[in-house]
Amino acid sequence: MTTATTAGAREHARAQEATAAGTVRAMPTLPASAWPTPPDGVDPQAMLRAEVVAGGGYTHLRVPRGAHVRFRDLDGEACAHLLVFRGDAPWERLNVADTVKVQWQVYPRPGYLLLSDQGRALATVVDDTSGHHDTLFGTTTRARNDARYGDGSLHGPAPAGRELFTVAAAKHGLTRRDLPPSVSFFRGVVVGEDGCPRSTGAAGAGAAVTVVAEMPLLLLVANTAHPLDPRPEFTCGDLEVLAWRGSPTGPQDERWAATPEGRRAYTNTADLVAGLSDGGTR
Repeated sequence: MTTATTAGAREHARAQEATAAGTVRAMPTLPASAWPTPPDGVDPQAMLRAEVVAGGGYTHLRVPRGAHVRFRDLDGEACAHLLVFRGDAPWERLNVADTVKVQWQVYPRPGYLLLSDQGRALATVVDDTSGHHDTLFGTTTRARNDARYGDGSLHGPAPAGRELFTVAAAKHGLTRRDLPPSVSFFRGVVVGEDGCPRSTGAAGAGAAVTVVAEMPLLLLVANTAHPLDPRPEFTCGDLEVLAWRGSPTGPQDERWAATPEGRRAYTNTADLVAGLSDGGTR
């Protein structure tokens, strides 16, 4: 197939659709309301986003307060690296150090809060069938993937998480200096009594984790191998990302007052939302 002519270039470009945009991003191919595998009990009309991100790809999405976002490891090989920003003021962003320190816990589980650098709850983990996550080691770098796999560039065979995040961030006017450490889902790490980290692998195909947005959010997602993946070859599978309208955590929910630290974070968020002109609905 030649791309020397307009007709040839068009034929080549259309053929690429079947590869889900190659190594960059798998674009949504259906209206979210028509997604064939919606979450149980969710009205299709409440769906906001539905897509599959190929291994080595990325996505970015804005969601309103109360939205639920589910990440699902379709084949047991995905690794979702996640960055979270306040949607209307992205200078407020995920602070992994505070997330771990304030909650006295490095291992995400249902009820776990993702905290901002302002002491507010950005999002809460509300469901988890994986249990294999990491808040300590962030994502991969170009230099590390170059050394380990041969090519960690954005369009290479083993794209690094920082490269993917950089492109996703640029869609929203953010640069490399705006990218803090991330959390990752589906490739677990534990730290032994000797202080050494150990990869725990993944839960397998179909494992999912759902978070609820406690304020309007911008989410950046890089689906790429974990930096401590022990396998010598770059390995990363498909990641489903679904979002739908819902309700944020409120005083009526058990998790609001489950811990004094969590209660303070939720209260800080509620105070902010009360002062937003749109009530945090965008």
